[in-house]
Amino acid sequence: MTAAIETAALVKRYGKKTALSDCTLSIPTGHVVGLVGPNGAGKTTLLQLAVGLLQPTAGQIDVLGHKPAEDPAQLARVGFVAQDTPTLSTLSVADHLRMGAKLNPGWDAYLAGQRIEELELDPDQRAGQLSGGQRAQLALTLAMAKRPELIVLDEPVASLDPLARRKFLQSLMASVAEQQVSVVMSSHLVADLERVCDYLVVLADSQVQLSGTVDDLLATHHLLTGPRREPTRWPSDWLVIEERHTERQTTLLIRSSAPILDPAWAVETVSMEDLVLAYMGLGASQHRRDGDLPGPRRAS
Repeated sequence: MTAAIETAALVKRYGKKTALSDCTLSIPTGHVVGLVGPNGAGKTTLLQLAVGLLQPTAGQIDVLGHKPAEDPAQLARVGFVAQDTPTLSTLSVADHLRMGAKLNPGWDAYLAGQRIEELELDPDQRAGQLSGGQRAQLALTLAMAKRPELIVLDEPVASLDPLARRKFLQSLMASVAEQQVSVVMSSHLVADLERVCDYLVVLADSQVQLSGTVDDLLATHHLLTGPRREPTRWPSDWLVIEERHTERQTTLLIRSSAPILDPAWAVETVSMEDLVLAYMGLGASQHRRDGDLPGPRRAS
């Protein structure tokens, strides 16, 4: 199956600053992907590389099996909503739809008009007079009416209030269900991603720290609490992501597909937020072993 976004040893530098370093990733199609990480992790850079706004310093990136924005046909396969949900303030809603029709050969005028009607946007109103949530919905309409195979969203709800965020995400998911489109969306708001995403990618320190389906990641990560133990005593099939020790107690976040058989451990399920925060705390400069995820270590 062709990947939505696939990278190999991808590097992007801005002068002496490295935004992405040795980024290797394969995101399958057919998912709503949450891309998370701290500020400066490289999320926006990765998405801008994917839509052809930037060129890599080294390495390779393919989108839907082709180079990003390599020709008009490839451009038509990808819809993009940038971080500030850009619209032209002096143009009306209707002007935006006419512009979309002229720029996109596969433009679906019926879909665009239907969305504007459902959103109760006034076609004659200028974009500069719309609320933040309305501008975001207009930008999403322009992206969806291209009838793309992949939608790329860079922090589309960051500046919206909770109600506007919920409406935006509901609208997005309705469109995804109808059009069977793949989505890659960056966000700092893990609670929002939990509601809509079934695939997770965590970037930190310019590298991929974690990727996979949400169900698989949650099923294979466990939070353990028990009597204090020395770090060298962990089973060899545990990948220790995070560990904390007090005088009497040890708490571990581990990755393992095997059942936890030791009755001394209290085992708790891990939330997506727990998972994201743990992997965001991992540094790419930590020691790596072949076959391991970056950062965590296996017991010897």
